[in-house]
Amino acid sequence: MAKQPVFKQLGTKLPGFPQAPSRDILETFNNQHPDLLYLVPLVCTEFTAICPITGQPDFGSFEIVYAPNIKMVESKSLKLYLFSFRNHGAFHEDVTNRIFKDLWKITQPKFMRVIGNFNVRGGIAIKPLVQKFSPHGRKSRQEILDMLAGWDAAKNNL
Repeated sequence: MAKQPVFKQLGTKLPGFPQAPSRDILETFNNQHPDLLYLVPLVCTEFTAICPITGQPDFGSFEIVYAPNIKMVESKSLKLYLFSFRNHGAFHEDVTNRIFKDLWKITQPKFMRVIGNFNVRGGIAIKPLVQKFSPHGRKSRQEILDMLAGWDAAKNNL
């Protein structure tokens, strides 16, 4: 039997939410099926951050889709990480790229796409999208793109 990972957040009561975003909040575990090509969609529908200019709250959602390689992100740590932006001032594009870079760094997936879907402010909806294939994912690039098209077509019917 494989040794189980030790998580700091999963299964424990925390005194409160992290007060500032940090990659150190994120935890990983080993992919039990590294031989398979599959997608892991993660959707956070309750994201908030602070506008760095006005101090007003920015509301939105995030869709994170990745094809795992060796490491996978643990979902409670991801929730706490995303919640940690609640009192953080940053532009939508910066937040989206930071989330992407932090998740990419800890998981090193075959592919990852992060979409920030921010609510309209001032009549403009900002929806940054970042995606990248790793060298491990290049040989299966078309298969990943086909899987993404299937996810994109089906997700609104779930």
